[in-house]
Amino acid sequence: MADGVVNCMTKNPLLNAVAAAVYIALIALVMFYGLKTVKDETILIPITVLSLFVLSAAVMGSIFFYQPVRLCLEGEKPQAVNLFLKTLAVFAAITAMFLVILLVKS
Repeated sequence: MADGVVNCMTKNPLLNAVAAAVYIALIALVMFYGLKTVKDETILIPITVLSLFVLSAAVMGSIFFYQPVRLCLEGEKPQAVNLFLKTLAVFAAITAMFLVILLVKS
């Protein structure tokens, strides 16, 4: 099982950033359309939101940090820092693109 997880993690910063953006888009869709179907206020709403927040932190942590930490532990610190910074830069560009689209559509 662990080998399958290791093999699906990528050292490609573009794929890492796109995976993060796709995950966020899916969660946003579920929240946007899912909240419209909930009619009654219940304690399950904040529980679900907080659970989703924790899950998202874990998913984003694995997308952004798994390979860099692994590289660092293997003694490849410059490559680890480079991968993390490139992933972060690509994700920042994707986020900026979403912001520009939002501002242009408004």
